[in-house]
Order: sequence, then C-alpha cells, then structure tokens
Amino acid sequence: MNKIKLSAIILVRNEEEIIKDCLESVKWVGEIVVVDNDSTDKTLNIVKEYNAKIVRSPSGNSFADHRNLGAKAACGEWLLYVDADERVTPLLRKEIESVIQNQLSSSEKFAAYAIPRRNIRLTKELRWGGWWPDYVLRLMRKNKLVSWQGDLHEQPKIDGEVGYLKEAFVHFSHRGSLENKLQNTINWSKIEAEKLYESGHPPMNIFRFLSAMWREFYLRMIKYQAFRDGIEGVMEAIYQVFSVFITYARLWEKQESKKIENFN
Repeated sequence: MNKIKLSAIILVRNEEEIIKDCLESVKWVGEIVVVDNDSTDKTLNIVKEYNAKIVRSPSGNSFADHRNLGAKAACGEWLLYVDADERVTPLLRKEIESVIQNQLSSSEKFAAYAIPRRNIRLTKELRWGGWWPDYVLRLMRKNKLVSWQGDLHEQPKIDGEVGYLKEAFVHFSHRGSLENKLQNTINWSKIEAEKLYESGHPPMNIFRFLSAMWREFYLRMIKYQAFRDGIEGVMEAIYQVFSVFITYARLWEKQESKKIENFN
C-alpha cells in the first residue's frame, strides 16, 4: 500500500543559488522529486543532500513534458508542484496538510487546488499592477491529473473539480540582477515569438507595435494601478511593456526573414 501522501515536484536547471531554500521549504513532504533539465552547475549536488529522487529530462522537452515526467516518477497520492524560485511557507504547509487529511477522511473531494502567490519583484512584494491574486494550479491528486499541456504557459488538465487555498507561495520572480532579468526576457521572448509566428500572426507594422505596447501599459498602469506599489511597481509595469516590445520585435524579425527566404 502506498504510504506517501504527498510528493513535491520541482523543476530545475542551474539553480544552485536558490534551490537549497526551496528544498528546505518542502523537506516535510513524504517525497521530493526533482526533474533536472541538463544542469551544469552544483544544483544536483545540493539536491542529493535532501535524498530527493532525480529524474533527467532532455533539454528538447517542453515544460509540460518536464512536469509530466515528474508526475510519472512520483509515488504520492497527492502532487505538489513547486518552482525553484518559490517557497512553501509554514502557513501554507499547515493548510496543505489539513486539506489532504480532511479529504482523505471526508466526503468532500476536490481533485486539485489552486494556490495564490505573493510575487516578490525588484525586492518588493507587488500587490497592484495585476500581480495579485496570482493563482497557480499546483496541488492535485495524482490519479486525477490527466496531463500537463502547452509548450510555453503549461497548464494541468484535471479530471474533477478545482478548489482554492487561502495561504500563498512566496515567489521570487525575476530574481538576481537586471542583467539576469534581461536575459530571461530575451530567452522567453524567442519562444513566445515563435509561437505567434507558428499561429499565423498577421504581419507586424507600426500600428500593431504601438497597440500591443499600449494595451500592456493600460493594463498595468491604468486598469491595475501599478503605480500604487511605488517606484518598483512603475518600473515593473514599464518593463512588461518593454517585454511585449521585444517579443513582437522578434516576431517582426522572423516574418521579415521569411520574406527574404521566399524572395530568394
């Protein structure tokens, strides 16, 4: 009989600077499963100190593939997905343990739970600008997880009803220096631009550039009032506009390259 009630699943790739704190926050679970995507630093050396089960996932796999591999390797009745830059607080731990225990002994049966995140960006928790509440579907019964789907913003397909927890992850979004933040934006914008291109996005022009950036500015600064978080909120909102620009600039570049190929 499976005695593990809860398995924590963590995706990693070169996370030596932050993985220890993440592992510390989940060391109370019955099993830790770490899905590694070709780490070349000391990440796995740290992981081994916590007796975690290590699963290797090829770099060509999508994030959905990584998460599905973690689910397959896990032995717990419940799965808790935690990103390397997230932390499970003592209050969230208490709520998760209570929910699982109550569901095992009562007739109330949610298949999965969405968990809110407290997003720390630019050294400050941002609660305006559309960053709160930020729910992520991360706690689920293993036998109710159909699969994770999607290449970029992957989501789990659940067979059953979803509930919501009150306590939150602490999420250190865009950790590190501005240089690291920019590099992450460059990496993600390439993937996003490729998805837009593959979906047949109309050719980029001046109007589409301006409208895309205006929509993001309106959303963050006017509708969600990012300025109420002070200079950090304003900087983050402007940065999101910049991120949108980079994605569509990459899309434009890809479209123009295709024109040249067709011309030749």
